[in-house]
Amino acid sequence: MKMQTSIPETIRSYAIMTVGLFIYSLGWASFILPAEVVSGGVAGMASAIFYATKFPVEYSYIGINIILLALGLKILGASFGVKTIYSIAMITVFVKILRSVITEPIVNEAFMATVIGGAIGGLGIGIVFMQGGSTGGTDIIAMIINKYRDIMPGRAIMICDAMVVASSYFIFGSVEKMVYGFVAMFTLTYCIDLVLVGQKQSVQMMIFSKHYAEIADAITSQLDRGVTILEGQGWYSKEEMKVLLSIVKKTQVQAVRNIVKQIDPQAFISQEAVMSVYGEGFDKMK
Repeated sequence: MKMQTSIPETIRSYAIMTVGLFIYSLGWASFILPAEVVSGGVAGMASAIFYATKFPVEYSYIGINIILLALGLKILGASFGVKTIYSIAMITVFVKILRSVITEPIVNEAFMATVIGGAIGGLGIGIVFMQGGSTGGTDIIAMIINKYRDIMPGRAIMICDAMVVASSYFIFGSVEKMVYGFVAMFTLTYCIDLVLVGQKQSVQMMIFSKHYAEIADAITSQLDRGVTILEGQGWYSKEEMKVLLSIVKKTQVQAVRNIVKQIDPQAFISQEAVMSVYGEGFDKMK
């Protein structure tokens, strides 16, 4: 029975991830490459090779990733999932198709193309990350460095990407092009975080009301969210009181407010955004 339910979920995950990979490929092949900008990661390395030698980016992209995967398997062991290999293959295919279809720059202004390409690319990778996928690349380099040196993977990735972007100066001899590369890198990173935070963000709500039982029943029955009752005491009044604690999705906050307003317009509500919530109804602990 488990297998029957897991197969559709796997297919759905790969379908969503494929959309994300296409979006990322669109940002790179249709905006970043025509603007002659070297962004971070293996895509940036492939771009630098293309600008210097005109060797097709899709071939150098998959070639560099194959070398990195082989090194990762040798040094780190079999820690790379099928989704990483799938992502590398699909990006290669999508970039090749897009480059054959889109032969003229969509945006002629280099800076605008850089920002748009970085934003689109970040959106695509964010979607891939949401499905538990990875695009490999400098992530593998970072893990190898972390194994032998006391450098956190995040910092190692940043250093690798910065070195790739800086290499564009030796190709174009232009500080402007190098700055554009950093703009693309930071825009892409910001948009990845925006997608991931927006998807995971929840709100912790505390409700102070004499009608706590009715409010708790309404939240659990109408929104299918759990409610915890805490014991409290008003310091000024010295009265014992019940406090409702509930963690809901960001999109459900207004619904909770409406429930409280209908039952007890005099209730006191406190809410605070939380980055990640693990457990039933939210994310699974990994």
